[in-house]
Amino acid sequence: MLDDASPLAPPLALSAVALTLPSAAGPVNILRGVDLTVNAGERVAVVGPSGSGKSSLIAVGAGLEEPTAGTARLFGQDLATLSEDGRARLRRGRAALVFQSFHLLPNMTAEENVATPLEIAGAKDALAKARDWLGRVGLSGRLTHYPHQLSGGEQQRVALARALAARPALLFADEPTGNLDGATAASVADLMFNLVAEVGAALVMVTHDPALATRADRIVRMADGRVAS
Repeated sequence: MLDDASPLAPPLALSAVALTLPSAAGPVNILRGVDLTVNAGERVAVVGPSGSGKSSLIAVGAGLEEPTAGTARLFGQDLATLSEDGRARLRRGRAALVFQSFHLLPNMTAEENVATPLEIAGAKDALAKARDWLGRVGLSGRLTHYPHQLSGGEQQRVALARALAARPALLFADEPTGNLDGATAASVADLMFNLVAEVGAALVMVTHDPALATRADRIVRMADGRVAS
């Protein structure tokens, strides 16, 4: 049930969120009482040293990982009240993710990678929309290419098109330029910020790049599983 989801609620609200995971050496406290609210259209950069909990914050906020304690709300819906399938339905068309490693489906063309989520969401003319969005990211000439035939920058452009084609209200981006060289990273960052603004989405972006972080409306610094500032 998604009855508690509200278009008026902040896209993301974490309250006293903790995450403890098992390890061979015993339980590891990944997140320790994180509070974070992201408002509609707001662009938030999450920074901090490796192991500070940045990617885990995104995983919990997107409903990919269940918190050990606290409350994670996506569009006002308490994620703890939903099954894995329910969380996927809540994200569908409303929250999207872009990862450092692209995560394109290797046996699908660029066009198919973008069209498939649209088809799953019930969009009409999914292939036409996929072509349009690949054109927006400068890949009109690469529609039928498979991921292994694309450069890293091109793969991330396909991933951006796939994430934003449904015009979601929230985009999670985990080190979106981390696997790219400097010039390509800057180009992809420009594209991401321009497209996020165009669709009116909020952005939660994990990054190690200080220059990229300063482009956000707000910087959240994490240390030892907590929000430091």
